[in-house]
Amino acid sequence: MKRIGILLITATALVLTSCGDDPPVVNKTAIEKSIHDIEAAEVKALAVKDAALFAASYTSDAVLMSPTNPPMKGREAIKTGMAAAVSDPNFKLEFSSDRIEISNAGDMAVSRGNYTLTATDPATKKAIHDKGSYVTVYRKQTDASWKAVLDINCSELAPTPPPAPKSAAKKSAARKSKRR
Repeated sequence: MKRIGILLITATALVLTSCGDDPPVVNKTAIEKSIHDIEAAEVKALAVKDAALFAASYTSDAVLMSPTNPPMKGREAIKTGMAAAVSDPNFKLEFSSDRIEISNAGDMAVSRGNYTLTATDPATKKAIHDKGSYVTVYRKQTDASWKAVLDINCSELAPTPPPAPKSAAKKSAARKSKRR
């Protein structure tokens, strides 16, 4: 009898421990909508040239990497970098994701999409147009909001070659005149 009691207690304990907490129910549709809303708000912030509002969607330790620029590390660096970008009268950046992946735990999300950019070329002072792709990693915050922690974009266009040094241009002209 004592043995049966011990077996029953052991079996009950095994059943109860195996029933532990159910995995959290993740509403991936709601998370996807949140990410789309964040990106739409960022595009609007850039349209009105509000770098602080744009940077507010990043964590304090986030990193933003874009072509021809060193990584912007931290929300303040992102704000400073974007303030310089939006001060350009030709600046216009639009982007939208075409895919969002959400972790099974519902605490991380990754968006992938395309962007178009218009800015002023510092060398020619003319408007240039760029397009490319991006990947942004979002992390759910303790207040249930979402913030970007890593943002990387990649241009689809080849970089413009630097102008030839003036001494090389003079040598080339001198060679041409000697041939005549």
